[in-house]
Amino acid sequence: MITIFFYAFIAVAAIQVVYFLLFGTFAFAKLKRHKQHNLPVSVIVCAKNEAENLKTLIPELLQQAYKNYEIVLINDASSDETQDVMEAFQQENSNIKLVNVENNEAFWGNKKYALTLGIKAATNDYLVFTDADCVPTSKNWLTEITQHFSSTKKIVIGYGAYAKKKYSFLNLLIRFETLMAAVQAFSYAKLGIPYTAVGRNLAYHRDEFYRVNGFINHMKIRSGDDDLFIKDAATGKNTAICFSKNSFTISQPKLSFGAWFQQKRRHVSTSSHYKFIHKFLLGTFYITQVIFWILAIFLLFTKIWMLTLGVFGIRILLQYTIIGFSASKLKEQDTLYLLPILELFLVIIHFGIFITNMTSKPTHWK
Repeated sequence: MITIFFYAFIAVAAIQVVYFLLFGTFAFAKLKRHKQHNLPVSVIVCAKNEAENLKTLIPELLQQAYKNYEIVLINDASSDETQDVMEAFQQENSNIKLVNVENNEAFWGNKKYALTLGIKAATNDYLVFTDADCVPTSKNWLTEITQHFSSTKKIVIGYGAYAKKKYSFLNLLIRFETLMAAVQAFSYAKLGIPYTAVGRNLAYHRDEFYRVNGFINHMKIRSGDDDLFIKDAATGKNTAICFSKNSFTISQPKLSFGAWFQQKRRHVSTSSHYKFIHKFLLGTFYITQVIFWILAIFLLFTKIWMLTLGVFGIRILLQYTIIGFSASKLKEQDTLYLLPILELFLVIIHFGIFITNMTSKPTHWK
């Protein structure tokens, strides 16, 4: 029986090795830029009850070292001072446009409805999206993102990082999960099968939005203004990835495990609407992760523990190599210190999210 378990362990380890080799398409990728200069850009920010965060974000957007852009601020039926903050900045800056969204019975609390109105109001065809609760890490953010547009590349996927907190295991876990999600997203995009993006750092041409009728295919699904749009619109030919350090956005991470768990529940809930190929690839990676860890822990307490340790070591070494190069690109090297422990925690947490989402629906846009 132990021999059978060991062979199964080798099989799942081999599958994991294949996945990490596939992730190498991003880990060893070279940054490609196109000679685009000052394309007319509309930066779109959809905010609901984000008055305080906007006071930080808007000045950062106004300081971008970019000549040809406007800022479209969408007030999505806020009940705080969001509208007042937006109007105050608009009075002092001519390149700010406001869109005030009233609650609509058919689209009550639907961020996609608010974003659609903002896109329609935008002056320019090149649209760059970010969230009210994050900021660009550089004044060259727009320059970096737009340099990836070309005659064929109409969608640009960027990296949305989280701020680092010293001596916080939760912060390390959040950033490691974000790193792994980005590695998969960028790798699949490099392989020609893009499946997701983060709405806090995403850009696309207006034509791509209208080509797939915007969010109409998933308007009734509260989440997914980023990944479900990518599912409909992104292809291997029209999608580029941007991972230069000056192109990142940074958000404040959740400070409690419960808040982060609920956030991840919302994100994971959209995955059931992905294309079959993506569900298969993502599901197989996770399932083999689970089996790998279960068998590894079991076999390490048997008489073949040395063989088990050898297979375990090969897989972990390859993982450190691929994720290490990826972490270096995305400036998340400190997440490598506890990599096996963080991975094991994520495997358990994702299983908990799967079970919880089967029994109840997560809450969505504020």
